Amino acid sequence: MRYAHIVGWGCYLPNRLVTNDELSTMVDTTDEWIFQRTGIRTRHIAAAHETTATLAFEAAARALTVADLNPSQVELIIVATSTPEYMFPSTACKVQDYLGASRAGAFDLSAACSGFVYALQMASQSIATGAVRNAVVIGSETMSRVIDWSDRGTCVLFGDGAGAVVLKGSSVPGGVMATTLRSDGSGADLLSLPALYHNPVPIAGAEYSSNGHHKNIIDMDGRQVYRFATNVIASSIQDVLKKCELTADDIALIIPHQANTRIIEAAARKLKLPMEKFYMNVEHNGNTSAASIPLALCDAVSEGRLRPDDNIVFVGFGGGLTWAASIVKWDVTPPEISFVDHEWKRVRYIMARGRSRLRRWQRRVEANMVRSSGNNKEPGN
Repeated sequence: MRYAHIVGWGCYLPNRLVTNDELSTMVDTTDEWIFQRTGIRTRHIAAAHETTATLAFEAAARALTVADLNPSQVELIIVATSTPEYMFPSTACKVQDYLGASRAGAFDLSAACSGFVYALQMASQSIATGAVRNAVVIGSETMSRVIDWSDRGTCVLFGDGAGAVVLKGSSVPGGVMATTLRSDGSGADLLSLPALYHNPVPIAGAEYSSNGHHKNIIDMDGRQVYRFATNVIASSIQDVLKKCELTADDIALIIPHQANTRIIEAAARKLKLPMEKFYMNVEHNGNTSAASIPLALCDAVSEGRLRPDDNIVFVGFGGGLTWAASIVKWDVTPPEISFVDHEWKRVRYIMARGRSRLRRWQRRVEANMVRSSGNNKEPGN
């Protein structure tokens, strides 16, 4: 049997920080009001040139450096996101191109704030079945671009960022040990983001979508989401512990989706666990949706909160409604990466971009040659 071990991790946060005080100049709020209700002080906002894909690439590149793997060894890339650049192509395909991961399949996964745990399960099972040997799982979001910045209820919550892990197959037991995935579509309206502007269809009998939204912005029933989240965090952790025949005492650290502090505090009370058992960094990053768990993992590692043989729990919850939890046996000591190795890998990514541009140029040349020869009758897909 093959086991999917986490052997690399990386994160990326945009440089631009927005404080609660800055938000108080935009909407009727204060630093104290926001912090008391959410536990958030600051959040990172992507620059104009940054996208969900570029954030994801930066996190993935750093994770591959830690794992000491070349992009050519990656066989699967999954990006969990609610803020893709396009409906298609997938964000994951753009990341594959940026990395130069020439042998990797790539796709996006949409499960809102639970997305990273869902993607981790998909990748770990691909490794367990022998379909792939190495995989990159990424959570990446540009939430700032789907927020109504005049809505105090949502604009104070969200931030941008990306986190990634590298999974590697091994015959040694450990890694991703068990996962619980759940959903309840009857609560779809409690937390939603319309996918596209809808154009009228000029065909008799076709219906024009009328979902009540006129802009692609987040719509959330905060009170209902709070009740949902506090219940499913506890139940999903209990479910996944049963699968592994473990108790809460066997868990070194719980890394939850960083929605807000009050939700996690309520869940901790339900589980009768101290808050010290939960890793929190929402104060500095805000709610980064699918990116929040891998971002928190990176911080936990850098702070020395994880040791080899520790059992850790990832737990996500969000729109769908969806929720999920995974137990992972941590068996990696953070490596020391030399400056030369780091810079050489950056050079390789620059070269990958160059090869990508060359392939695009070749396609254009070939297309022009076909047109000039008059052989333009072949239909496209």
